[in-house]
Amino acid sequence: MSVNSFDEWSPLREVVVGSALNYTSHDRELSFDLFFHDNLVRSEWYYPRLSAPGSAPQGPRRSPIKQRYVDELAEDVEGIAETLRSLSVTVLRPMDLHESTTEVRTPAWSAAVVPPLNVRDNTLVVGDEIIETPPMIRSRWFETQFLKPVFAAYFRRGARWTVMPRPLMTDASFDPSYANDSHSTAGGPTEPVADPQPSPYDVGFEMMFDGAQCMRLGRDIVANISTENHALAVDWLERHLEGRFRIHRVHRLSDSHIDSMVLALRPGTLLVRSPEVADRLPKPLRGWDLVVPPPPESDGFPRYEDDDLVLTSPFIDLNVLSVDPDTVLVNDACPELARTLERHRFTVVPVRHRHRRLFGGGFHCFTLDTVRDGGPEDYLGG
Repeated sequence: MSVNSFDEWSPLREVVVGSALNYTSHDRELSFDLFFHDNLVRSEWYYPRLSAPGSAPQGPRRSPIKQRYVDELAEDVEGIAETLRSLSVTVLRPMDLHESTTEVRTPAWSAAVVPPLNVRDNTLVVGDEIIETPPMIRSRWFETQFLKPVFAAYFRRGARWTVMPRPLMTDASFDPSYANDSHSTAGGPTEPVADPQPSPYDVGFEMMFDGAQCMRLGRDIVANISTENHALAVDWLERHLEGRFRIHRVHRLSDSHIDSMVLALRPGTLLVRSPEVADRLPKPLRGWDLVVPPPPESDGFPRYEDDDLVLTSPFIDLNVLSVDPDTVLVNDACPELARTLERHRFTVVPVRHRHRRLFGGGFHCFTLDTVRDGGPEDYLGG
């Protein structure tokens, strides 16, 4: 099949499931801490700066991940893939990160490479087009290269394939205003980002934006904007998709991704973290039915040690994946969420995913749906 994916819920035919192989550490540097700042406590913040010309290089601080967590993650990712196959979905996989590939380096910086696990992030599929989005974390700069065989095969079958402008990602490229704003929507401990180091490659704020900042609704796309980096990217999307899709901007619904704040489960039904989320959405969506699960229970998560870096909020399990308008993949550690969805007449497929808070993603993050049955329907009205 060729690429066809317009929404988040119509019957799923083909999907990419990420790879966890050789995930060894988190690289603690400016882009990483800006991205995850809502869930990093103050004592964990760390900002190695880019080196001034002629000075000794400054490298990121590496935060190792215990091998048992990586092994269990790999087991769970394979379980997600097997569950989808059992539901008659064709599962595609990216290339694995080879153990010999340890670093990405540009003229301005270097960082460790992470495997293509959260494949939702750096790609946006809209209709028959694959759009590689400009990354927000340096270690993920080349991540879509691991999906090149998948994208090339779709291109040969007629898909459009576009790469958005790639950022240089010097310190000056990042808009830190969201992290510096103590009144940011998601709250949590924040502290100012100060003392960015100059680079000969500075060009000012650049486009940085993840596909997971978008919710696709037929011919409409809701895009979350929290920084100038996001706004520039959405400007590009609006011009590129003009006449094919309508972009609806929401501001600071979250720091970046919205798929643990709101997900469209089928036409007329949203899964939301709280009723207040709907107040921030475009007006036509405020009348949709809201599925609001109870707050997550703390005993639904593994216990970690002090040196284990937790990257996401307890609401990560709202990051479900719809297989069709009536069927949803849900973490088997979340019986309250499952029962809530069942009360709204959804069929819940429980799947194991233990270390979602350590690796920053749920079922929606780990998957990239490339073929669904839906088309460019108008769900919000012209």
